[in-house]
Amino acid sequence: MRLAGKIAWITGAAQGLGEAIAHRFAREGCAGLALCDIQTEKLHAVANAIQHEHPQCQVLPLHCDVRDEAQVIHTAQQIAQRFGRLDILVANAGVIHSAEITEMTLEQWQYQIDVNLTGYFLCAREAAKLMKPQGSGVIVQINSKSGLKGSYKNCAYAASKFGGIGLTQSIAMDLAPYGIRVNAVCPGNLLDSPMWQETLFEQYARKWGLPQEAIRRYYEAQVPLGRGCTYDDVCNLVVFLASDEASYITGEAYRVAGGQL
Repeated sequence: MRLAGKIAWITGAAQGLGEAIAHRFAREGCAGLALCDIQTEKLHAVANAIQHEHPQCQVLPLHCDVRDEAQVIHTAQQIAQRFGRLDILVANAGVIHSAEITEMTLEQWQYQIDVNLTGYFLCAREAAKLMKPQGSGVIVQINSKSGLKGSYKNCAYAASKFGGIGLTQSIAMDLAPYGIRVNAVCPGNLLDSPMWQETLFEQYARKWGLPQEAIRRYYEAQVPLGRGCTYDDVCNLVVFLASDEASYITGEAYRVAGGQL
């Protein structure tokens, strides 16, 4: 119950890691969860499941495209109206399209920058507007190990994530005088996530001419601890950084990658 009574806003919450964080936050005692995504049907299913399991937690599902400034502003306004405050933002919404640079279209590049970097900026800005009058708050960006080291055939994704760490470090300084902490979490390969299962395994198998199971074995072999990253691995750190236990930590980017550099 390390987040007892807290109000949290989680983007990209309809599936995968965002869904896992939402469930974990409810178990950790959050009094309210604002869950956002563009996949409205899935989002409402997640919200209903959490509300059923944790009736003490008020769950507010909100359609929001983080690229759209007006939608992000409206979402923050709805959170303020429903809960009266905001304690935690988890900026989790993200996309990836793998391509070698000469094959990367401007549209593919811009889409990843818009969601992964501009979307984070917009949500962090609106969250900070709610947190500053309180004199407290926590912003956690879900980044990537690709935000700390360049990524093969993922130039747009890596660029957006490198930018996210620069944004995290910068706004941590902006917001420190108001008691608001800002950190980034950089997961390794979440091989069982929808991003991998529905997109990346197929993309890499096609590009390299290998079966998908061989792609999985290849990525597991890159990790000193010998396995892919799990949702629990990431949630453990996110909960810590969002809690009062991390009250002296801001402006940091933590890798959760099993020793992979």
